[in-house]
Amino acid sequence: MGSVTEVAKDFQEAEPVPVPVPVSEPDGPGLWRQRDFMLLWSGQTASEMGSAVTQIALPLLAVVALDASTLEVGLLTAAATAAFALIALPAGALVDGGAKRSVMIVCDVLRLVIVGSVPVAAAFGVLTMAQLYVVAASAGVCTVFFDVSYQSYVPSLIRTEDLMAANGKLGTTQAFAQLGGPGLGGGLVGVFGAAGAMTADAVSYAISVLSILGIRKREEPPPARTADEPLRRRITEGLRFVFGHPILRRVVACTGTANLFSGMSSALVMVFLVRVLHVRPALTGLIVAGAAVGGMAGGVFAGRLAKKIGSARIIWVSSLVLSAPQVIAAAAWQGWGVLLFPLGWGIAYFAGMVYNVAQLSYRQSVTPPELLGRMNAAVRWIVWGTLPFGGILGGVLGSLIGVRPTLWLAFIGTWAAGWFVYFSPLRHMRDVPRPAPAPGPVVPS
Repeated sequence: MGSVTEVAKDFQEAEPVPVPVPVSEPDGPGLWRQRDFMLLWSGQTASEMGSAVTQIALPLLAVVALDASTLEVGLLTAAATAAFALIALPAGALVDGGAKRSVMIVCDVLRLVIVGSVPVAAAFGVLTMAQLYVVAASAGVCTVFFDVSYQSYVPSLIRTEDLMAANGKLGTTQAFAQLGGPGLGGGLVGVFGAAGAMTADAVSYAISVLSILGIRKREEPPPARTADEPLRRRITEGLRFVFGHPILRRVVACTGTANLFSGMSSALVMVFLVRVLHVRPALTGLIVAGAAVGGMAGGVFAGRLAKKIGSARIIWVSSLVLSAPQVIAAAAWQGWGVLLFPLGWGIAYFAGMVYNVAQLSYRQSVTPPELLGRMNAAVRWIVWGTLPFGGILGGVLGSLIGVRPTLWLAFIGTWAAGWFVYFSPLRHMRDVPRPAPAPGPVVPS
């Protein structure tokens, strides 16, 4: 195979002859009979549920137990995602050179220990904001390596035509965790306190490890590389592929911009609910869980919508049309008006899930297997790298102009990011193209 530049060029030259990416039925029976995928899926269900508990418990712990300021909460949110901006690129190169399954196991074990340190420290009365920053940052490093490995590992377990269905199921799991996790987290916070609730996340990583260990199918070994090939060159290959691709670079711009503004809103959610709307801490999880209903619906219907609307068209339709009403979340007021918040967030979750399933399936289907880790890392470096800046910006603006005005700005900015994919080749396509299959060998007559 030629250089990465040549791969990207060959793909671009093949685009005028579109070959629709197959879209499996979202509930097709094939995946239900695949033991290895079901193990991975079940383990991730537990892990996502635990992480959703921590998503509620960690900022609540800072706000309620440690009396953190708005800026400190924003910095805590930024610390959790800072690793994507700092180490995602080398992580992708390292993941492509080794066994992704092993990386996932090690990361889960480390996160079990890191997150588990919070309830231990709280029990001994020594918990501080400094430890929360360290926990958020170090767990974020493990998450970078796990997620890059995870997105690159899934295509090795299933057929390309099942990617949309598989990503839809995994996305539904994430949304289900956002539905049940915050509610569970709110209940656990009420019974055990915010620190004690984080024990559930630590246990979930143990379940994930056991599920991955049970997978029988082994990965194909990565292509052999020269021992002296510099890491910088391997990183550059992934970046060249992404930025040399006329569609991927627009997807990256859209997702990165949306995540910047999403980071702003995420940093202020607990502050908005507790200090502006005066919601009791134990009920915040239920409110956030209500919003996750939209995400579950998005995961379930992503495949069907892609088939009906078009797997290319749905990417910009989900960003600009389906997500537009999300701004009503910032209009919520104390009392019954608080229901506008889960309604607006539910719409954002629905549209975001449909978008993510579609764009992730597309990325996985057009990228050569030996570049999957670096492609995912390059994309994540940008689109997740904007999250910590969004968290910091949200904390700063929330302190300067107020929490509600900052939320209005954040929700409008998230919606406007969709124009990047609208003004791209996707606008003129119904289904995303992929390179035409290489001609088979000529059989002598």
